[in-house]
Amino acid sequence: MISKAVSFVAKSGTGKTTLLEKVIAELKQRGYRIGVIKHDAHRFDIDHPGKDSHRLTAAGADTMLISSPAQLALVKQHAESPPIEELIATYFTDVDLILTEGFKKSGLPKIEVHRKERSSTLLCRGEENDPSLLAVASDEPLELDVPVLDLNNPAQVADFVEKQIIHAAD
Repeated sequence: MISKAVSFVAKSGTGKTTLLEKVIAELKQRGYRIGVIKHDAHRFDIDHPGKDSHRLTAAGADTMLISSPAQLALVKQHAESPPIEELIATYFTDVDLILTEGFKKSGLPKIEVHRKERSSTLLCRGEENDPSLLAVASDEPLELDVPVLDLNNPAQVADFVEKQIIHAAD
């Protein structure tokens, strides 16, 4: 298991990104360095036509990195998505915690986000029982074999992540 990483999983439209934004802000206030990896099952493009970086990638560059005094961006062409473990080992050695959005099929510890109006079923409990599920952040009470956190209380979710992920690996 990769230490100090947890994946937030849910059905589309449940509010993973909204919850993650708030949990990241809470953990940053506590002084942690946070890395985030977002899984996108579709093709995406962060480089835009007309920009030099896009022109260089379009010309055939397999890897293109653009750097400024404040940030860098890497565009790397590949035939298939690298394993999450490889992404973490390559790009996230300088952070205290890695939060991922998606990666529901990975072996990473997971917190499932559940919203009553979105779905009556869970991804990690029901048809499949994912042993890597640590907790569910929900807007309704649930009877489960893992802790149920208040979806509308990001500080509580951050407390759980801090205790179960950051300090558990110490």
